[in-house]
Amino acid sequence: MHRLRTTVVRLWPLTAVQMAQSLSKPVPLAVKQGLRTSQPARHLNTPLASEPFLNGTSSNYVEEMYYTWLENPKSVHKSWDVFFRNASAGAPPGAAYQGPPHLSRTSERLSSAQALVGTQPSVEKLVEDHLAVHSLIRAYQVNCNHTENVLDAQKDIDTTSCPAPCLSSIYGLAESDLDKVFRLPTTTFIGGNESALPLREIIYRLERAYCQHIGVEFMFINDMEQCQWIRQKFETPGVMQCTLEEKRTLLARMIQSTRFEEFLQRKWSSEKRFGLEGCESLIPALKTIIDKSSQSGVESVIMGMPHRGRLNVLANVIRKELEQIFCQFDSKLEAADEGSGDVKYHLGMYHRRMNRVSDKYMTLSLVANPSHLEAVDPVVQGKTKAEQFYCGDTEGKRVMSILLHGDAAFAGQGIVYETFHLSDLPSYTTHGTIHVVVNNQIGFTTDPRVARSSPYPTDVARVVNAPIFHVNADNPEAVMYVCKVAAEWRNTFHKDVVVDLVCYRRNGHNEIDEPMFTQPLMYKRIKKQKGVLQKFVEKLIDEGVVTTQEYEVKIFLNLGQEGHPMHASCFFTLEGQPRSMTCPSTGISEQALSHIGNIAASVPVQDFAIHGGLSRILKGRANMVSQRLCDWALGEYMAFGSLLKEGIHVRLSGQDVERGTFSHRHHVLHDQNTDKRMCIPMNYISPDQAPYTVCNSSLSEYAVLGFELGFAMASPNALVLWEAQFGDFHNTAQCIIDQFISSGQAKWVRQNGIVLLLPHGMEGMGPEHSSARPERFLQMCNDDPDVFPLIVLTPKSLLRHPEVKSSFDDMLPGTHFRRLIPDNGHTATNPEKVKRLIFCTGKIYYELTRERKNRGMDEAIAVVRIEQLSPFPFDLVKEEADHYPNADLVWCQEEHKNHGYYDYVKPRISTTIGHTRPIW
Repeated sequence: MHRLRTTVVRLWPLTAVQMAQSLSKPVPLAVKQGLRTSQPARHLNTPLASEPFLNGTSSNYVEEMYYTWLENPKSVHKSWDVFFRNASAGAPPGAAYQGPPHLSRTSERLSSAQALVGTQPSVEKLVEDHLAVHSLIRAYQVNCNHTENVLDAQKDIDTTSCPAPCLSSIYGLAESDLDKVFRLPTTTFIGGNESALPLREIIYRLERAYCQHIGVEFMFINDMEQCQWIRQKFETPGVMQCTLEEKRTLLARMIQSTRFEEFLQRKWSSEKRFGLEGCESLIPALKTIIDKSSQSGVESVIMGMPHRGRLNVLANVIRKELEQIFCQFDSKLEAADEGSGDVKYHLGMYHRRMNRVSDKYMTLSLVANPSHLEAVDPVVQGKTKAEQFYCGDTEGKRVMSILLHGDAAFAGQGIVYETFHLSDLPSYTTHGTIHVVVNNQIGFTTDPRVARSSPYPTDVARVVNAPIFHVNADNPEAVMYVCKVAAEWRNTFHKDVVVDLVCYRRNGHNEIDEPMFTQPLMYKRIKKQKGVLQKFVEKLIDEGVVTTQEYEVKIFLNLGQEGHPMHASCFFTLEGQPRSMTCPSTGISEQALSHIGNIAASVPVQDFAIHGGLSRILKGRANMVSQRLCDWALGEYMAFGSLLKEGIHVRLSGQDVERGTFSHRHHVLHDQNTDKRMCIPMNYISPDQAPYTVCNSSLSEYAVLGFELGFAMASPNALVLWEAQFGDFHNTAQCIIDQFISSGQAKWVRQNGIVLLLPHGMEGMGPEHSSARPERFLQMCNDDPDVFPLIVLTPKSLLRHPEVKSSFDDMLPGTHFRRLIPDNGHTATNPEKVKRLIFCTGKIYYELTRERKNRGMDEAIAVVRIEQLSPFPFDLVKEEADHYPNADLVWCQEEHKNHGYYDYVKPRISTTIGHTRPIW
């Protein structure tokens, strides 16, 4: 792919002087720890004089001592400190040693450094040669060459490859050293059961491990155990060999993948399908991951992917019925409720089937996603988290996620970075995701050299210490092995891992696109490439794994009637049918209100020290409960608490939601004397209540809203809420709103119960910061009474407004949500005297009523609040308009005329009154 990374690490030199000069930065802690812990017997504070080099000082011991000295010079004996300091200052061989005065036993023995001249150089050479070999091994581990036999998009332009190790100029070794035997460090497994090897064999085994069809990036991981685990998987001799049965299974899967693409190409050659030609090994790769995960106990796999290869994945991995796939291409076939638009590349699928490798049932799910490529990543993570939560899978052993990516999008889309950063957060982790990158080495028509600044498209994964396995996708056996290791890594460490399938795209961006316009040299080479299946079959025939006749039989059996690949039956279901939005009574008993209110005003944990300011807040809540009143925060407590008491899970997520941005919520209490000791009173309402999840998110809107959308997807009966600190925060999350929420039902026949809380109005902080831009949401609505989701605008100025309180009477059994709140003042009893009827919503109501009172116009002006704008309450608005027959009709809002609600409500009010009265 790209030239060898030269900025990651400077290869470790040999002499102590060069080593000290080049390693200006500390040696990675994991390496130092590994070197130290590998020497069980010696003590680092042993004087140099008592360990003469001529008596066989271990090179590993000297190496360990040197790294320990680099970390902390005082951690070694003074004699070693002097030796390393002298060597670092440029002392010639033999002159670095200088005995400290307190160690001198006789003046003749340690009078000067010249006492060792003549004996030291050979010992230093021994130490330096061993360090050189260790440096050489590390160089291979750090700088893997995975471009061997891979079609490199840049090879015709930038000739870059991994140079052969230069033994003399870099390492100080010579050709004559190739047959010398060197002791291997504990940070390699190339020796197998041998602890020492000739240099020639060391280089050969390193080449086999790191410079063939697999390249491994892992040395940036700061965990010694994890690094050693990876080394063992790739360095142990013979570990990558496939069994005969594995090769035959792999062949069958390659045939399925390839023949599916060939059939679609023959049948619908002019249709866009974003086929998998050039990366057919993706199908056996995914199946290997699923097989290995099933053997480890995984019962459900949730996947997300872009359009390339999606049809093949649906058919051969998820097992969607072929008739449902082909009907997207053939006008003679009817699609059954498949949504609208370019859905053949974007629809999802759910299927439960037996895994033949593990003999266990598995549920496979591919989440529907839009053309906005990586937007599905956090949605998949949220859905995975929800399934783990509802089945009690606290460690991710039963439910897991797989995300597929294109190389250009993986490097270019910021949502990838945001999603990675959720991977280890307690309330968002899915305990490890396997990322598979289909690395075409091109983004539509854009070369990597102008598409990213990083050497590899996968470098973003390094921020969370995820190992990255590059593999030549033209080598199915290497692909299968890498995928087995990736699945084992996820099962062992429950952390993210990336598989980079370095491949090519045989056709253009789609099947009717001409790639020669922009990549002529690359596609001249592609036309000469043998197909992956053809090369693999030739290899297996040469090895005697299959015969030509057996292969032809497999090809024949893979075809069903009329050339359709044969599969077992499967089924297609919607992911949860939502209930109607018809709202029953929302009231609860007075006893329940008082109980929840008292919980909200208490600290239900003994010996828990709370902040003094919070004590006053809780006391204020208790006073309101005694007066049978609720402000905004307590009303929210009543709503959540009553749902929890009924067994309905509530999850509230977003930036700083635990306390509340404006310090009004305080759903999580913190002990003032003990770190990490917290209390969530909402979870103490009832012994058999549902759990309440409230979690501060990372400083992200796009990924977190996508995550919560995916979480809500798993259970339509749960209340899942995402709160933005300010109204404008949804600007950054607009992609999720546009691509998933507003279009979900029309495009993918999916409804979702996600609730968006946007706590801001026009609060004097500027139109870009204050406004929640309600006009955007209203433009998305279609006035269908069964529309989801719910958008709640909660201006912060109302959180503590003295008039913004509700009585318990408004919450008792028999009460309902009020779509419209009439004016219940003087105007209600004398409607004929009312000269103006003002419709409004939100906090502007309190400003209008205050001004009406100040001007003494209580009988002349009626103010009516429309609490539900969509679906529009035509019936109730008509009642109010008819109630005030002599009044002018006015709509009032804070926002500019082209912002807010005006353009939405005006035609609807006109329709309500039959266009007989003007509206201001």
